[in-house]
Amino acid sequence: MVLFALAVVGFALFYRLGSLPLIQPDEGRNAEVAREMKESGAWLSPSYDGIAYLDKPAFYFKAVALSLAVFGDNETAARLPSALFALALLAVTLAFCRHAYGTRCAILAVIVVATMPLFMVNSRTVIFDIALALFVSAAIFAGFRAEENEAKSRRHWYLLGALAAGLATLVKGPVGFLLPVLVLLVFHRLEGRRGAWKRLFAPLNFIVFFGVTLPWFIGLSLQHPDFPYYGLVEESFHRFTTASFHRTQPFYFYGLIVAGLFLPWSLILPEAIFAWWKNKKSMLSADRLCLVWAVVVVVFFSLSKSKLPGYILTVTVACGILTARFFDHAMAHPGGKAARIVNHAALIMAILSFVVAVVGLILSPHVGLFAKPLRLSVADAAELGHGLIVPGILLLVFAVLGLLACLRSDTGLCFFVFATLPLLLFALSLGMIAVVFNTKSARQLSQTIPALAPETKLVFLECFPSGLPFYLHRTATLVTTDGGEITSASNYILFSLQHNPAWPANLVPLTNFDRWISQRKTPVYLVARTNDRPELGAIGVQPTDIQTLTPPYLGVLLTAQ
Repeated sequence: MVLFALAVVGFALFYRLGSLPLIQPDEGRNAEVAREMKESGAWLSPSYDGIAYLDKPAFYFKAVALSLAVFGDNETAARLPSALFALALLAVTLAFCRHAYGTRCAILAVIVVATMPLFMVNSRTVIFDIALALFVSAAIFAGFRAEENEAKSRRHWYLLGALAAGLATLVKGPVGFLLPVLVLLVFHRLEGRRGAWKRLFAPLNFIVFFGVTLPWFIGLSLQHPDFPYYGLVEESFHRFTTASFHRTQPFYFYGLIVAGLFLPWSLILPEAIFAWWKNKKSMLSADRLCLVWAVVVVVFFSLSKSKLPGYILTVTVACGILTARFFDHAMAHPGGKAARIVNHAALIMAILSFVVAVVGLILSPHVGLFAKPLRLSVADAAELGHGLIVPGILLLVFAVLGLLACLRSDTGLCFFVFATLPLLLFALSLGMIAVVFNTKSARQLSQTIPALAPETKLVFLECFPSGLPFYLHRTATLVTTDGGEITSASNYILFSLQHNPAWPANLVPLTNFDRWISQRKTPVYLVARTNDRPELGAIGVQPTDIQTLTPPYLGVLLTAQ
């Protein structure tokens, strides 16, 4: 079991970690912020394209910048910190479960969490949520352990929780302490621990928390006086209460995320939750913690006007532990209720795998017909169709294995099938995933641009391919009407432009473009969209000098004046 767990974790987190290009806007932007931090040495105030980027704290960018400094500016180095944060989260989960349930359940929990698609995606992406999940989970675990102990040990656990909450805040702001505090308050109240809130909010815990967070907050506020308002009001309060960040989803959104991105483990949850409710008196305190944790986080973000799948990443830990508990019980009692529920889930998985496989194999030759709605070229859509064949065959194989596990009532085989399906499906679908990533990444675009001399300025005309600066190892000058092109990459930059009449040097008003380009002292490589050919002609660019890049971009090299 231990060797299987190590193989699963290693495969889920590190297999071909850098093979896919950085997807836009998030990965390309975050990697570039880290690259600029590495180059400038400005560890307190991040910058993006040479402009202050205060949308998120610097902690995660520091981790990525250190990785880039050691391993170079590439996809593997950019994603490695996320994989390591994920590994640390699995280690913390292992330690908690081993204490609460025993070694076998702990190993099962690690395997379940590591193979949930939502966890796998975030552990292999240059994004903050996996680091946030690590420290939020650590704070919750520490708060739980604190109330299991007395006096000095209790105080130490709470201090550890305060430290973890502080680090979570340094990753992504106030949500880093709100989540663990809400989960622990609700849990301790339901457990009847009326005095726990006083111990949670003990003065020494505040000293540790603010000792971690205030130096960063004060230092950044002194450099950028508008940061306290933006960080607390715009980025946090307005993100939660308004639709201004354009990430609205229906209230039931996270129910769909749990059902779809926790597969195949989510197939067990409906019957398992019902069984737990019927036998709630037999639940352990740690079981109730995980149940409260999952419900509180899902409800909290369901109330938010801004919703993204990664916001409930910590729920993979809570649900993973509960699922592992269920499998552990089923393995210990092969003829019991838990084992029967596992068999039902295996049968459902077999049926779903068969249906999806048949549909995929039937559609495979015809995916090219859906190129337009998929926003792909016909050639890419056809390649996507060809890529459906091998995963389709894999699903048929797992349909047979799931049915076999169900018929034999073999809980161990059921667990093996559930754990290996996401891993193998991911590995055999990499070709399809690469097709999609290539259309949403700047890597191919960077490969069509000729090698640029160090003194050549990169200029974007009313467009902003957010990952291109990372791949070309240089910042760009954006020619824009209002900075709207950069909104998908940074809300703070747009906020700053609206409240500060002095534009940064890397932003040029479109009305000044003709004069700015005519006064250039160095070569310029200009990137524009296909429909901007008239603007290029207006500044004297000959049609024969224009290079067609990847759709929808054009490029032209302008020599120094």
